[in-house]
Amino acid sequence: MPVALPLTDTVIAAVAQLIDDSKSNGEYRDPTHSDIDFYVSQAGLTASDPKRQGQTVGKAKRVRAVLHAALTDDAAAGSALIASILAKVRACGGFREGSPNFVGTEAIANVKNAFDTEGFLLASDGSISPKVLSALQGPELTAALRAYADRAQKGAHDAALLAGTGKDLLEATAAHVLQTVNGVYPSGANFHSLLGMAFIALDLAVPELPAQAGEAPVKGLERGLFQAAIAVNRLRNKEGTGHGRPWLPTLKDDEAKASIELVGSVSSYLLSKLARHRK
Repeated sequence: MPVALPLTDTVIAAVAQLIDDSKSNGEYRDPTHSDIDFYVSQAGLTASDPKRQGQTVGKAKRVRAVLHAALTDDAAAGSALIASILAKVRACGGFREGSPNFVGTEAIANVKNAFDTEGFLLASDGSISPKVLSALQGPELTAALRAYADRAQKGAHDAALLAGTGKDLLEATAAHVLQTVNGVYPSGANFHSLLGMAFIALDLAVPELPAQAGEAPVKGLERGLFQAAIAVNRLRNKEGTGHGRPWLPTLKDDEAKASIELVGSVSSYLLSKLARHRK
């Protein structure tokens, strides 16, 4: 399953800059409106296309409008459209200085930064891939995990199982917490133990430690988050399907979506507590 590219307001604005309508000498550069017709149709977003609604708009404004509609109505289709646009801009020389279709250093820098904050690396030649988390550490790893957690909370199907690794987002987050707080984490620990140690390292409540008289009500929430995370982990397809699907094949789509969102919520909670712990 291809990795879904992030769809956010910042990414949309940056991607639209790559297809500005004209060069300084007044000539038009690729991709053309005809190209955009094809990619919008291929993504199934024609109904959101201003051109199809009889409006006369430039290419950048047109793409922004379609992608903003997708942000609300169909994020997966919007992600596919972004991938197609990036591929087209790359193929026609948009990332190659000296090409008649070169989009400019500022536009490239902006789109690189937009994807970087979402946990993706855009190379100078326009190729894009998820950050290799094993190569990151400290605050940079925290930021990358946060980006995955945010996407998981929105139900992104590829966010819970980190792209290019066999590691679950919750597992990676727990390991990062322990590495940050203790300077080391037990690589051989099972998920239950690893998560429990991460919770305790952040002074969060776990079910194994009974409630104390007068404790803060939030401790009940923390125990619930822990139990939910353990339950979600049981739904992981440990054998893998060969198609990138991290969930058991018996899981229905709404159940998988709820599981993904919960992975994002628990990971986000841990990362927020870690940020507070650092202060």
